[in-house]
Amino acid sequence: MTKKRKQRFEVQETETIADCLERMKKEGYQPVRRLEKPIFEEKGSKQQKEYVPVRQQIIFEGILLENER
Repeated sequence: MTKKRKQRFEVQETETIADCLERMKKEGYQPVRRLEKPIFEEKGSKQQKEYVPVRQQIIFEGILLENER
C-alpha cells in the first residue's frame, strides 16, 4: 500500500506542536505549511449573540519524504 503524497496533521488538544511534528516525522512526512483557524463559541441570548474565540486549531500540511516513497 502506498502512502498519500500530501497529508494534513492536526495538533490535538492533548499534544504540543513538537509532539505533532514528531508524529509527522515518524510517519515519514515533512511539514511544508502551517494553518491556523480560530475556534469560536456562541454566547448570549437569541437576540444578542456574541462569538468568543476559545482556542486556536493548528494544522500542518506535510509531504512524503523522498526515501518513504
